[in-house]
Amino acid sequence: MTANVSDSAPDAGAGAAPDSRADALDRSRTVAVVGTGTMGQGIAQVALVAGHPVRLYDSAPGRAEEAVAALAARLDRLVEKGRMDRAARDAAADRLHAAAALTDLADAALVVEAIVELLPVKRELFAELEKIVGDDTLLATNTSSLSVTAIAGGLRLPGRFVGLHFFNPAPLLPLVEVVSGFATDASAATRAYETAKAWGKTPVRCADTPGFIVNRIARPFYAEALRVYEEGVADPATIDAALRECGGFRMGPFELTDLIGQDVNEAVTRSVWDSFYQDPKFTPSLAQRRLVESERLGRKSGHGWFPYGDGAAAPEPHTAPPAGAPASVTVQGDLYQARALVALIEETAIVVERGDDAVAGYPGWIELPSGTRLFLADGTAAEDAEMPVVHIDLALDFSTCERIVLAPSATVEDDALQEAIGLFQAVGKKVSVIRDVPGMIVARTVAMLADFAFDAAARGVAQADDIDTAMRLGVNYPRGPLAWGEELGVDWVLETLSNLHEEYPTGRYAPSQALRRRAAAERAAAEAAVIDSAVVESAVAVAEAEATA
Repeated sequence: MTANVSDSAPDAGAGAAPDSRADALDRSRTVAVVGTGTMGQGIAQVALVAGHPVRLYDSAPGRAEEAVAALAARLDRLVEKGRMDRAARDAAADRLHAAAALTDLADAALVVEAIVELLPVKRELFAELEKIVGDDTLLATNTSSLSVTAIAGGLRLPGRFVGLHFFNPAPLLPLVEVVSGFATDASAATRAYETAKAWGKTPVRCADTPGFIVNRIARPFYAEALRVYEEGVADPATIDAALRECGGFRMGPFELTDLIGQDVNEAVTRSVWDSFYQDPKFTPSLAQRRLVESERLGRKSGHGWFPYGDGAAAPEPHTAPPAGAPASVTVQGDLYQARALVALIEETAIVVERGDDAVAGYPGWIELPSGTRLFLADGTAAEDAEMPVVHIDLALDFSTCERIVLAPSATVEDDALQEAIGLFQAVGKKVSVIRDVPGMIVARTVAMLADFAFDAAARGVAQADDIDTAMRLGVNYPRGPLAWGEELGVDWVLETLSNLHEEYPTGRYAPSQALRRRAAAERAAAEAAVIDSAVVESAVAVAEAEATA
């Protein structure tokens, strides 16, 4: 989990065409794994089940033997679950060996390192390995936060060095980021890519920038939730529920960081921030720092944002109690992504009246009998409006989402707020009310994710398809952020971030140049299409006039 925008090597292999000379490693060739923690054992299991002889090495005496025993037990469990037959299990176990010394890895075709995330330690390890293995051995690091280029910097043959970033648990999660350092040969990257693919994984190519793809682009998912919490807008359980039940994310950021470990997540965020020379877009959270300092690290310590263990109550989001729905509402203009809500309201007993099709300066709204207007979140604060306004947070799909999140301005009377709550309860939604904040929760998070993705693609970190694949498979996002941004509309993303930037003029929300250029290009194309259509209509009119003359 790191990031550096300006250091991407322009020809670092991200998205490069496959080299037909570099195929996947033959299954008869040995794969060695250095480091026998959770990731090391997981990677070894992947290679072993794929058919390779595997050797495990750990500098701590006895650890490699313990890891071999643990892997054999994992194979037994696969047999018990019917996912491996006994003969395949026995054959795999016969191919698995502990290495007593690094020299036992001399004949390995691939060595994958999964040791402590300290640059000097990794550099020292690979310097030793290079003295032992052959010049054609592929060397790989599973680092998630260090520069692949820096790890390989002291090697005699840095061209055969790549990043192979697996995701935990490695046997289950399909994504592998294949990272090309500044000096990585295209053939080495392709061999690593094809090998991961042959192991049944979904590899994606990326350049060596901090955070690679997933841990770079995912930062706003955590950062915006923490920012909203620090502003006193909502509690962690409600923020999680908004992103889960409105945004469609598998887990909320608070429960997810409790699972990852607050110390791990905060360290990665800080590493990204430092790698970007303390760019405000990556600023760490003081609230999370305090949590780490208090040793509330999440599930592993029994307490993080939420308590865990026997008797711990499940976190409950704020959900509004039942309220009465209005007898009628007026829909003014086009509600854009929220237009599905109108169809749901029309299925109830609530009368829906239609106003003008378009209103200059506004994207459309739902008006309550009290005159209070409901707008989709757009990066502004509800307080900025000249009339009583309730903002509706973005949802992945308004027709199917479980929850609607509302943020009223201070001028909204309680009776009007109750009408808004009752309106959405009438269409079967749970409703949470949060304090007014620009961009709310889901809208600002998704806009930032999309912008980070557009920026990464423009800078050559990875190809667009690989970015979306990585975010869907690596962190289970309901949409790839590029596809999501295009679905919402590049102009919407730009406007939302521009509004947020005006509200918080620190640079954190400043739209990237890539986003600005994309929006300008789309507007130019739309204008050109209108002109072309007008020209065609004019030509047809002239032709028809001449034909009847």
